[in-house]
Amino acid sequence: MNEQEKINAALKAVSFVRDGQTVGLGTGSTAYFAIQEIGKRVREGLQIRAIPTSEATRQLAEEWNIPMVNINEIQTIDVTIDGADEFNSRLQLIKGGGGALLREKIVASITGTQIIVADASKQVEKLGAFNVPVEVIPFAANAVARKLSALNGAATLRVKNGNTYITDQGNHILDVSFGLIGEPEILAKELDHITGVVEHGLFIDLADYVIVGKGEEVEILTKRI
Repeated sequence: MNEQEKINAALKAVSFVRDGQTVGLGTGSTAYFAIQEIGKRVREGLQIRAIPTSEATRQLAEEWNIPMVNINEIQTIDVTIDGADEFNSRLQLIKGGGGALLREKIVASITGTQIIVADASKQVEKLGAFNVPVEVIPFAANAVARKLSALNGAATLRVKNGNTYITDQGNHILDVSFGLIGEPEILAKELDHITGVVEHGLFIDLADYVIVGKGEEVEILTKRI
């Protein structure tokens, strides 16, 4: 992974932000650089209100004195800048490596312009080398794992620092290997119908742009019609 590629992509993404907008703030290493840049611009007079996608992002935004608003007090979000663990040429994504997939997908679902920032290593021909995170109600974790197995998914309960990982919403995450995924949109629908699954990390038809840092260059990919 190239940190400068992430920074270049993040700086380009922030150029989409305008005065008076409501802005979704993503979670993860590349979104971190975007939040820092937004914080600098707020100090210079940019007037926005922000929706964080995780408690970690909220803390970072507070450090930069970025004004925030409760998501239940707004109707729509103008632009969201977030990262991805993988993306393909159709701008289908795997997200959730940082554990914030539920809030990230909620924010994306009410966003007018969803911008994904990434370094070149995240671009793949087929999704699936990165495991698909599946957020589950703790009570249902084993039952969901068995249903995922029936879909040829090998589920592993996420552990951090020796303890079961707990999301901001108090749930668990199963990291699921499906191998390379031929039709992500079909798998996403199958995951949507498993009782006990709160949300999953396949983001289909949600990204409008992916901004990729490639060496010293920045490439902007748009959604195919």
